[in-house]
Amino acid sequence: MTRNNSPSISDRRGFFAAGLAALTGLFPLLAGLGVLLDPLRRKSNEAGRLVRIASLSALPDDGVPRRFDVITDQVNAWNHRANVPIGAVYLRRTGEFSVEAFSVNCPHAGCFVEYRRTKHNYLCPCHNSEFGIDGSIQDPSSPSPRGLDALEVDAEKLRQEQEIWIRYQKFQAGKPEKLAI
Repeated sequence: MTRNNSPSISDRRGFFAAGLAALTGLFPLLAGLGVLLDPLRRKSNEAGRLVRIASLSALPDDGVPRRFDVITDQVNAWNHRANVPIGAVYLRRTGEFSVEAFSVNCPHAGCFVEYRRTKHNYLCPCHNSEFGIDGSIQDPSSPSPRGLDALEVDAEKLRQEQEIWIRYQKFQAGKPEKLAI
């Protein structure tokens, strides 16, 4: 009596059919995951886009900085929210049709700076660093690696429509160079 240890043809066919069924079911699963995770792959268009901040008439011509919230639509992966605050800026008029814009975030650790009207400068309360009205570092012993981050103001919209539009973006804290997030 010889014993055959090789699997029968029907066992091999069953194994092959099970493998084929598993492979066939894997394709729709991967396609579904691709659709589900697609928004995470897409880059956000939030950084560096033009955002309307205020009308020029809302900014007095005395040259004193004023803080304004940046309010716009926010799109994150699967969500869309209309008119939400995404940050803040300081604006100051430097001429009839010229405006300077600075981020409210300190370049050292990201704390919010405040404008001190009595001293005509900005102060970071987290590490007592002082910045001039032009955004430059006033104290040489400041831990801040750079001055306040200036933001681009759309000069054409300012002259033609008398509205203040800025290219709003956030920058990495703690770095000597201005690197957008």
